[in-house]
Amino acid sequence: MRDSVFTARALTKTYVSGETEVRALRGVDLDIPAGEVVVLLGPSGSGKSTLLNIMGGLDHPTSGQLFFREQELTNLDDRGLTAYRRQHVGFVFQFYNLIPSLTAYENVALITEISDHPMTPEEALALVGLEPRMHHFPAQLSGGEQQRVAIARAIAKRPDVLLCDEPTGALDSKTGIRVIEALMSINAQLGTTTLIITHNAVIQEVANRVMFFSDGQISKVETKEARRAVAELQW
Repeated sequence: MRDSVFTARALTKTYVSGETEVRALRGVDLDIPAGEVVVLLGPSGSGKSTLLNIMGGLDHPTSGQLFFREQELTNLDDRGLTAYRRQHVGFVFQFYNLIPSLTAYENVALITEISDHPMTPEEALALVGLEPRMHHFPAQLSGGEQQRVAIARAIAKRPDVLLCDEPTGALDSKTGIRVIEALMSINAQLGTTTLIITHNAVIQEVANRVMFFSDGQISKVETKEARRAVAELQW
Protein backbone atom coordinates (compact mmCIF):
# COMPACT_ATOMS: atom_id res chain seq x y z
CA MET A 1 0.00 0.00 0.00
CA ARG A 2 2.95 2.34 0.68
CA ASP A 3 3.85 2.62 -3.04
CA SER A 4 0.25 2.71 -4.29
CA VAL A 5 -1.91 5.76 -4.75
CA PHE A 6 -5.05 3.60 -4.73
CA THR A 7 -5.61 0.19 -3.16
CA ALA A 8 -9.00 -1.53 -3.35
CA ARG A 9 -10.05 -4.78 -1.76
CA ALA A 10 -13.36 -6.58 -2.45
CA LEU A 11 -14.98 -3.30 -3.54
CA THR A 12 -18.66 -3.59 -4.45
CA LYS A 13 -21.37 -1.19 -5.51
CA THR A 14 -25.05 -2.13 -5.77
CA TYR A 15 -27.78 0.23 -6.95
CA VAL A 16 -31.37 -0.50 -5.93
CA SER A 17 -34.39 0.99 -7.69
CA GLY A 18 -37.66 -0.43 -6.49
CA GLU A 19 -37.35 -4.19 -6.86
CA THR A 20 -34.49 -3.89 -9.34
CA GLU A 21 -30.93 -4.45 -8.10
CA VAL A 22 -27.92 -3.61 -10.25
CA ARG A 23 -24.49 -4.84 -9.15
CA ALA A 24 -22.20 -2.27 -10.75
CA LEU A 25 -19.03 -3.53 -9.00
CA ARG A 26 -18.56 -7.14 -7.91
CA GLY A 27 -15.54 -7.40 -5.64
CA VAL A 28 -12.87 -5.28 -7.32
CA ASP A 29 -9.26 -5.64 -6.15
CA LEU A 30 -6.59 -3.29 -7.49
CA ASP A 31 -3.33 -1.52 -6.74
CA ILE A 32 -2.36 1.58 -8.72
CA PRO A 33 1.24 2.77 -8.34
CA ALA A 34 1.99 6.48 -8.05
CA GLY A 35 2.72 8.40 -11.23
CA GLU A 36 1.18 5.95 -13.68
CA VAL A 37 -1.18 6.57 -16.59
CA VAL A 38 -3.90 3.92 -16.27
CA VAL A 39 -6.61 3.26 -18.86
CA LEU A 40 -9.95 1.72 -17.82
CA LEU A 41 -11.42 -0.18 -20.75
CA GLY A 42 -14.68 -2.08 -21.13
CA PRO A 43 -18.22 -1.97 -22.54
CA SER A 44 -20.92 0.36 -21.27
CA GLY A 45 -22.22 -0.81 -17.90
CA SER A 46 -19.10 -2.77 -16.99
CA GLY A 47 -18.35 -0.64 -13.91
CA LYS A 48 -15.64 1.74 -15.15
CA SER A 49 -17.39 5.02 -14.35
CA THR A 50 -18.72 3.67 -11.05
CA LEU A 51 -15.18 2.83 -9.94
CA LEU A 52 -13.87 6.21 -11.12
CA ASN A 53 -16.61 8.02 -9.19
CA ILE A 54 -15.82 6.10 -6.00
CA MET A 55 -12.08 6.81 -6.40
CA GLY A 56 -12.91 10.48 -6.87
CA GLY A 57 -15.00 10.63 -3.71
CA LEU A 58 -18.20 11.29 -5.67
CA ASP A 59 -19.89 8.07 -4.56
CA HIS A 60 -19.76 5.53 -1.72
CA PRO A 61 -19.18 1.80 -2.29
CA THR A 62 -21.65 -0.70 -0.88
CA SER A 63 -18.90 -2.78 0.72
CA GLY A 64 -15.17 -3.36 0.63
CA GLN A 65 -12.23 -1.04 1.25
CA LEU A 66 -10.61 1.71 -0.80
CA PHE A 67 -7.45 3.47 0.29
CA PHE A 68 -5.90 6.65 -1.05
CA ARG A 69 -2.31 6.12 0.05
CA GLU A 70 -2.80 5.19 3.71
CA GLN A 71 -6.15 6.97 4.14
CA GLU A 72 -9.20 4.74 3.97
CA LEU A 73 -11.72 6.59 1.82
CA THR A 74 -14.45 4.10 2.70
CA ASN A 75 -14.37 5.41 6.27
CA LEU A 76 -15.00 9.04 5.29
CA ASP A 77 -18.34 10.82 5.50
CA ASP A 78 -19.50 13.33 2.88
CA ARG A 79 -17.58 16.17 4.51
CA GLY A 80 -14.40 14.11 4.59
CA LEU A 81 -14.83 13.14 0.93
CA THR A 82 -15.34 16.80 -0.01
CA ALA A 83 -12.03 17.68 1.65
CA TYR A 84 -10.35 14.75 -0.12
CA ARG A 85 -11.64 15.90 -3.52
CA ARG A 86 -10.60 19.49 -2.93
CA GLN A 87 -7.08 18.61 -1.80
CA HIS A 88 -6.15 15.66 -3.97
CA VAL A 89 -8.34 15.09 -7.06
CA GLY A 90 -8.78 16.77 -10.43
CA PHE A 91 -11.64 15.77 -12.76
CA VAL A 92 -11.92 15.90 -16.56
CA PHE A 93 -15.19 14.84 -18.17
CA GLN A 94 -16.34 14.22 -21.73
CA PHE A 95 -18.15 17.55 -21.82
CA TYR A 96 -16.04 20.51 -20.83
CA ASN A 97 -18.35 22.20 -18.28
CA LEU A 98 -16.76 25.61 -18.86
CA ILE A 99 -18.64 28.75 -17.86
CA PRO A 100 -19.47 30.50 -21.17
CA SER A 101 -19.32 34.03 -19.76
CA LEU A 102 -15.77 33.57 -18.42
CA THR A 103 -12.52 33.52 -20.37
CA ALA A 104 -10.20 30.52 -20.33
CA TYR A 105 -8.10 32.34 -17.72
CA GLU A 106 -11.13 33.05 -15.53
CA ASN A 107 -12.42 29.46 -15.80
CA VAL A 108 -9.09 28.19 -14.47
CA ALA A 109 -8.90 30.93 -11.83
CA LEU A 110 -12.14 29.61 -10.29
CA ILE A 111 -10.09 26.64 -9.04
CA THR A 112 -6.87 28.45 -8.15
CA GLU A 113 -8.75 30.88 -5.91
CA ILE A 114 -10.02 28.08 -3.63
CA SER A 115 -6.92 25.85 -3.62
CA ASP A 116 -4.17 25.69 -1.01
CA HIS A 117 -1.06 25.62 -3.21
CA PRO A 118 -2.17 26.24 -6.79
CA MET A 119 -0.17 27.16 -9.84
CA THR A 120 -1.23 30.36 -11.58
CA PRO A 121 -3.84 30.18 -14.37
CA GLU A 122 -1.09 31.21 -16.79
CA GLU A 123 1.08 28.27 -15.69
CA ALA A 124 -1.78 25.80 -15.97
CA LEU A 125 -2.79 27.01 -19.43
CA ALA A 126 0.84 26.98 -20.58
CA LEU A 127 1.06 23.29 -19.62
CA VAL A 128 -1.69 22.48 -22.13
CA GLY A 129 -0.37 24.87 -24.79
CA LEU A 130 -3.08 27.51 -24.42
CA GLU A 131 -1.39 30.46 -22.76
CA PRO A 132 -1.79 32.56 -25.96
CA ARG A 133 -5.55 31.90 -25.90
CA MET A 134 -6.16 32.53 -22.22
CA HIS A 135 -8.28 35.67 -22.74
CA HIS A 136 -10.63 33.96 -25.20
CA PHE A 137 -14.14 32.86 -24.23
CA PRO A 138 -15.21 29.21 -24.71
CA ALA A 139 -17.26 30.11 -27.80
CA GLN A 140 -14.07 31.44 -29.40
CA LEU A 141 -12.22 28.15 -28.83
CA SER A 142 -12.40 24.84 -30.69
CA GLY A 143 -13.68 21.71 -28.94
CA GLY A 144 -10.14 20.46 -28.36
CA GLU A 145 -9.07 23.81 -26.95
CA GLN A 146 -12.06 23.85 -24.61
CA GLN A 147 -11.14 20.38 -23.35
CA ARG A 148 -7.56 21.53 -22.77
CA VAL A 149 -8.90 24.47 -20.74
CA ALA A 150 -10.88 21.92 -18.70
CA ILE A 151 -7.65 19.94 -18.17
CA ALA A 152 -5.79 23.10 -17.13
CA ARG A 153 -8.58 23.85 -14.65
CA ALA A 154 -8.34 20.32 -13.23
CA ILE A 155 -4.56 20.37 -12.75
CA ALA A 156 -4.22 23.99 -11.59
CA LYS A 157 -4.55 22.98 -7.94
CA ARG A 158 -1.70 20.46 -8.38
CA PRO A 159 -3.81 17.36 -7.67
CA ASP A 160 -2.22 14.04 -6.79
CA VAL A 161 -4.72 12.27 -9.03
CA LEU A 162 -6.35 13.23 -12.33
CA LEU A 163 -9.53 11.28 -13.17
CA CYS A 164 -10.72 11.51 -16.77
CA ASP A 165 -14.02 10.08 -18.03
CA GLU A 166 -13.98 9.84 -21.85
CA PRO A 167 -11.98 13.09 -22.28
CA THR A 168 -11.77 12.63 -26.06
CA GLY A 169 -15.26 11.18 -26.53
CA ALA A 170 -16.75 14.35 -28.06
CA LEU A 171 -13.74 15.08 -30.29
CA ASP A 172 -12.54 13.93 -33.70
CA SER A 173 -9.47 11.69 -33.78
CA LYS A 174 -6.95 14.41 -34.69
CA THR A 175 -8.19 16.75 -31.96
CA GLY A 176 -8.35 13.84 -29.51
CA ILE A 177 -4.65 13.20 -30.05
CA ARG A 178 -3.88 16.80 -29.00
CA VAL A 179 -5.83 16.25 -25.78
CA ILE A 180 -4.03 12.97 -25.12
CA GLU A 181 -0.68 14.69 -25.69
CA ALA A 182 -1.68 17.30 -23.10
CA LEU A 183 -2.57 14.58 -20.55
CA MET A 184 0.70 12.72 -21.16
CA SER A 185 2.70 15.93 -20.87
CA ILE A 186 1.10 16.71 -17.51
CA ASN A 187 1.84 13.21 -16.28
CA ALA A 188 5.48 13.53 -17.38
CA GLN A 189 6.01 17.02 -15.95
CA LEU A 190 4.00 16.83 -12.73
CA GLY A 191 3.99 13.09 -12.00
CA THR A 192 0.21 13.21 -11.59
CA THR A 193 -1.32 9.73 -11.37
CA THR A 194 -3.83 9.72 -14.24
CA LEU A 195 -6.79 7.36 -14.69
CA ILE A 196 -8.62 7.56 -18.01
CA ILE A 197 -11.79 5.92 -19.27
CA THR A 198 -11.34 5.91 -23.05
CA HIS A 199 -11.67 3.88 -26.21
CA ASN A 200 -8.91 5.88 -27.89
CA ALA A 201 -6.33 3.37 -29.12
CA VAL A 202 -3.49 5.90 -28.98
CA ILE A 203 -3.55 6.31 -25.23
CA GLN A 204 -4.05 2.59 -24.69
CA GLU A 205 -0.71 2.06 -26.43
CA VAL A 206 1.23 4.55 -24.26
CA ALA A 207 -0.48 3.92 -20.91
CA ASN A 208 1.52 2.25 -18.14
CA ARG A 209 -1.40 -0.05 -17.42
CA VAL A 210 -4.70 -1.01 -19.08
CA MET A 211 -7.44 -2.48 -16.88
CA PHE A 212 -10.13 -4.41 -18.75
CA PHE A 213 -13.60 -4.40 -17.15
CA SER A 214 -16.37 -6.93 -17.62
CA ASP A 215 -19.58 -7.31 -15.62
CA GLY A 216 -18.41 -5.21 -12.67
CA GLN A 217 -15.00 -6.84 -12.34
CA ILE A 218 -11.47 -6.35 -13.63
CA SER A 219 -11.04 -9.24 -16.03
CA LYS A 220 -7.45 -8.52 -17.07
CA VAL A 221 -4.62 -6.07 -16.42
CA GLU A 222 -2.08 -5.40 -19.15
CA THR A 223 1.12 -3.45 -18.37
CA LYS A 224 3.36 -1.56 -20.78
CA GLU A 225 6.25 -3.87 -19.85
CA ALA A 226 4.17 -6.94 -20.71
CA ARG A 227 3.15 -5.46 -24.07
CA ARG A 228 6.77 -4.61 -24.83
CA ALA A 229 7.90 -8.14 -23.96
CA VAL A 230 5.26 -9.66 -26.25
CA ALA A 231 6.26 -7.31 -29.07
CA GLU A 232 9.91 -8.30 -28.69
CA LEU A 233 9.02 -11.99 -28.83
CA GLN A 234 6.96 -11.44 -31.96
CA TRP A 235 9.79 -9.47 -33.51
